[in-house]
Amino acid sequence: VTVEDVIWSYETLGTEGHPRYRNAWNRVESIAAVGERGVRITFSEPDRELALIMGLRPILQAAQWQGRDFTDSGIDAIPVSSAPYVIDNFEPGRYVSLRRDPDYWGRDLGFRRGTNVIDEIRLEFFGDGTAMREAFVAGEITTIRESNAADWETNYDFPRVRSGEVVLSEIPHQRPTGMWGFVMNTRSPQFEDWRVREAMIQAFNYEFINQTQNGGLAPRITSYFSNSVLGMQPGEATGRVRELLVPFADHLLPGALEGYEFPVSNGREANRAGIRAAMGLMEAAGYSVEDGVMTGPDGAPFTFEIVLQQGSAENQAIINIYVESLARLGIAPRVTTIDSAQYRERTDAFDFDMTWLARGVSLSPGNEQYLYWGCEMVDVEGSRNLMGVCNPAIDAMVDEMLSAESQDDYRAAVRALDRVLTAGRYVIPIWYSPVSRIAHVRELHYPERLPIYGDWLGFQPDVWWYEAE
Repeated sequence: VTVEDVIWSYETLGTEGHPRYRNAWNRVESIAAVGERGVRITFSEPDRELALIMGLRPILQAAQWQGRDFTDSGIDAIPVSSAPYVIDNFEPGRYVSLRRDPDYWGRDLGFRRGTNVIDEIRLEFFGDGTAMREAFVAGEITTIRESNAADWETNYDFPRVRSGEVVLSEIPHQRPTGMWGFVMNTRSPQFEDWRVREAMIQAFNYEFINQTQNGGLAPRITSYFSNSVLGMQPGEATGRVRELLVPFADHLLPGALEGYEFPVSNGREANRAGIRAAMGLMEAAGYSVEDGVMTGPDGAPFTFEIVLQQGSAENQAIINIYVESLARLGIAPRVTTIDSAQYRERTDAFDFDMTWLARGVSLSPGNEQYLYWGCEMVDVEGSRNLMGVCNPAIDAMVDEMLSAESQDDYRAAVRALDRVLTAGRYVIPIWYSPVSRIAHVRELHYPERLPIYGDWLGFQPDVWWYEAE
């Protein structure tokens, strides 16, 4: 790794790489070598987190890309990087094999002691979750995460578990829930009106779906930072949170200041109260049911497309139930299921009305929030702002987070951001789990002392080891 490699990597990723790199690069005033082993980055504006963010950038070998078009790179050239593992072999759509690099530059650093000790990590790809679970039961893979609480209780009582050959581990955590659910693209005219988005939320019978899919065991996500000290508090905004939001009152939807909660049904399939509320919201937005079809003021039927990726049986099952609920409103959405390549292409181009959103957040949110829902990213293809939101209140709350000089001010800014996002009604949230469920062969071990984040970045396989009995 040379100074030239570092500078080239920052400049190339910042100008030609994925949009997630460009946002931070736009805040860099200059980058220059300092001696043979140093680099100085000067930022164009104060940002307490940006130096840490820049330190996370991957470093590539500049010489490998001489005479090549970086934007046209594909799988024919395996990048030479500074990571502890190298790509040993792969087959597109089937597997990737990573082997430990014996010459890894950071192996003797103190914080690397005891990490990255597994010699080979092989990532196997499957068409759907059922096939992957069957491969694990058959012993073809050595570890698997289970996201479904009901499946964890019913599908992991096979002989290798009973004999002790397979261990079932539950890893608790204290991290925010993030937002997992079905996002509505406000670039689509169907979802420009918040009342329509609220109607879609009211029609989603969470309690019935949770009972059907999880046996009623999974708690619902109540906001973007719920399950943590950063989550919005119930009821009316008070104190510093209110002070931050009031100047943007004209840009806030109902509930941001007053308090907002997702609806709770009685758990019955009909969900009459939710459907009634949804119907009233659609009528308030100018729609009416004509001959059993929800119809707009222009006489055209109200419909939209739900785009899903192949292989997610759970998401498909949820949407099947949801479509039946929408039929009670006279709404018949189109459900399109496509392969991963097509799905990536369409979501990168924001070519959908509704799709799946999985957005994890940390206990120290910062610059990445601009990428998720900032105005700067709303028209950048490939950005993570799938909902298409551009609200000055959101950008201002992120600014406050980055400039906060006390923990209290920081928490208030995040809680205020949480209110704006949640009351924006951009996503129909599903459930989260306060524990991660990992089934693994007994030869795989992890430390007894667990991080506050639990099974998150830096946990598996980073601190795991293999010990044959």
